[in-house]
Amino acid sequence: MGRILTAFRAFFGTLFNREIASKVRDAISLPGLVLEEAHTQPSPMPVQIPRPIERKPAQSEAITLLATLQREARLVDFLKEDLSNYSDEQVGAAVREIHRDSKSVLDRFFAIKSIRDDDEGTSIEIPAGFDAGRYRLTGKLTGSAPFRGTLRHHGWEATRCDLPAFTGSESAAKTIAPAEVEVQ
Repeated sequence: MGRILTAFRAFFGTLFNREIASKVRDAISLPGLVLEEAHTQPSPMPVQIPRPIERKPAQSEAITLLATLQREARLVDFLKEDLSNYSDEQVGAAVREIHRDSKSVLDRFFAIKSIRDDDEGTSIEIPAGFDAGRYRLTGKLTGSAPFRGTLRHHGWEATRCDLPAFTGSESAAKTIAPAEVEVQ
């Protein structure tokens, strides 16, 4: 009895309501539904659902740099250490190694060089249209460029940025240095 009632509702709904007619037409054209008309029409191509792309865990480039400075120069250990119990000589000896190893990391990843080759204290001219990202002007600034002044710091720039790719897990993405455990 339920099917007969559904058939009447579908018939009269289709006859008097465009929206219901559209829904009925879509329903009877579903694949696998056996109707005479279905055999004469080509079957629709199956829709391929794209598989989700597996994303590799990402690590912030800042953490990658910090992790490398820790691994190769023990920089984080040094900065987090309470130095009040050490003599100036002991601190100086530690700093020499950390300085050398940190410089090596920066040179390898960034090939850092001076923006200006002039000696600090030299009088230089900054032309009109200078890049404010490369020059910071201080002192008595009046008028417009060109400006003449004394070079107080030659500035630094990276000539490349070659940070290593992170290959760890998502849970390790913020790890600077793993905990070391000696098993006995």
